[in-house]
Order: sequence, then C-alpha cells, then structure tokens
Amino acid sequence: MIEQFAVSAVMVIVCVVIHGSGLFALARALRTEAAEERLRRVNALSPRGVAFTLAIVVAMLVLHGLEIWAFTFVYLATGAVSGLEQSLYFSTISYSTVGYNDTHIAEQWRLLGAFESILGMVLLGWSTAFFFRMLGRMEAH
Repeated sequence: MIEQFAVSAVMVIVCVVIHGSGLFALARALRTEAAEERLRRVNALSPRGVAFTLAIVVAMLVLHGLEIWAFTFVYLATGAVSGLEQSLYFSTISYSTVGYNDTHIAEQWRLLGAFESILGMVLLGWSTAFFFRMLGRMEAH
C-alpha cells in the first residue's frame, strides 16, 4: 500500500505541475498588452471570439491529454494494467471520473486509479474555472 501512495503522490505532483505550468503559460500568452487590448474589443460570438475560445479549449485538452498519458505510462510501467490500449482506456475513464470497474487494473494498484479519479476531478474543475475566467475577459455583445 505504501508503494501505491508513493506512486500516486508523485503522479499528483507531476500532473499538478504540468497543469499549473500549462495554464500559467496560456494565461501569460493571453495577458500581453496587445492581447488584452484585442480581447476588450472582441465580440464573443465573432469569428475572432470563437477562435479565441477554441484555442483555449484545445490547449486545455492537450494538458488533460498529457496527464492521461502520464498515468497510462505509469500503469504500463508498474504492470497495473496490461497493454497500451487498455492502460489508456483505464486512465481516460479514471481521469474523467466516468469509471467503469476495477477489473481493468491489478488489485495491488487500485488506489492509483482512485487517486487519478480524484486528481482528474480537481484538474477538470481548475480548467473550467480558468476557461470561464478567460471568457469573462471578452465583451458580450
């Protein structure tokens, strides 16, 4: 059980760093003086506003994808789940908190899957808050 907690703690830290760094970089890119000036004049439903929204969504999906793949590789490395497709599937359903059942993961690694679910819920919430904050910067016309 100690091994599960240690691996889970490392993965939580790694994923929070990935996510925080990614959102920080995205926010920083959007905060340049020119970007802020453009955002003040962008109609949320204009082509530019839609492109801005889509760019944020894609960037956040990339971050979540990196985190899902990180867990996928841990599942493979530990032998918790056999096979790349099965590991990716289990990681995705765990991260998204959809869940399925514990038959996909070795019993001695079940806590790792549970930690991924908790982490996924927190990081998805963080992304949602970030997304609405960025959208709030655009004028609604």
